[in-house]
Amino acid sequence: MGRFRLTLMGGAALLVALILLSVLYGTTAIPLAEVFAAIPSGLGWTESEPTPMGRIIFDLRLPRALFSAIIGAGLGIVGVVLQTTTRNDLADPFLFGLSSGAAAGAVLVITVTGDVLGIWTLPLAAFCGGIVASAIVLMLVRRLRTSAPEKLILAGLAVSFLFAAITNYLIFAGDSRAAHSVIFWMLGGLGLSRWQTFPLVLAGLSMIFAYALYRRRWLDALLAGDVTAISLGVPAHRLRMMMFFVSALATATFVSVAGVIGFVGLMVPHLARGLVGPLHTHLLPTAALIGAILLTASDILSRLLLAPQELPVGVVTTSLGAFFVFALLLGKHARH
Repeated sequence: MGRFRLTLMGGAALLVALILLSVLYGTTAIPLAEVFAAIPSGLGWTESEPTPMGRIIFDLRLPRALFSAIIGAGLGIVGVVLQTTTRNDLADPFLFGLSSGAAAGAVLVITVTGDVLGIWTLPLAAFCGGIVASAIVLMLVRRLRTSAPEKLILAGLAVSFLFAAITNYLIFAGDSRAAHSVIFWMLGGLGLSRWQTFPLVLAGLSMIFAYALYRRRWLDALLAGDVTAISLGVPAHRLRMMMFFVSALATATFVSVAGVIGFVGLMVPHLARGLVGPLHTHLLPTAALIGAILLTASDILSRLLLAPQELPVGVVTTSLGAFFVFALLLGKHARH
């Protein structure tokens, strides 16, 4: 049995175990027997109303575990796509203004407008903010009439600084009582995971995974550089723009629900390439699996480290990411 199949089987088993742990453990531990006892009423197999414990399991814990797996998988795939198309090993989903734009939209709702559209207000505002930021980056690159990776990165950084300034202004000028909610959201969290927004994140994952897998041969060609890719019939400019656009849409759906969760998209591609190599047929599903495992495990840690208080999951992933970058840089230095 090949390494790829072993990786998928072992990773899938680990992910299922982590999802179960995520349901069992939180601010209050739930015995496994109670979880199994709550399944019939929670799934509607009986006419009795779900118990309070059943509501905690099926309305709070289970969607949160599934959201962490789906968002982690999506961020991992977006990281692979962006690192390939920009030829930058440190590229991640939040390098191109997406997080700053989404943060500005969310902070506008939290500090100024309030929940005018109910539960969908915050996700919709964050999604629109991320899309606006992405559109500005694309317009800048189009105006420059180039898709060179370094220009794309510089445009993204410029837009990030612009929306970061807008966000800071809104925090300073808005309702100071909302500061805690703003900070928690900007650091990332899965507390807003609800079944109502589940189709949104599932659509984001399906979109980026399907399109990247469909264009996997073109992505493989980009690994050899634009000149080689073009000689093989790959439209490098159009591919780069389309990949960025689809990545922006997918990332905006994730950020709109979970806030800014950094470094997952940076770490996962390196870990996946170390296991199955750089070709995207195996790399994309492996990255999705590793991303799901990483974010689910990080979410469990975020609930246990300061229990009963919840730590923003972005704090955990950023801490792991910092050590990962140190190790990456030191490893490259040692090889040279």
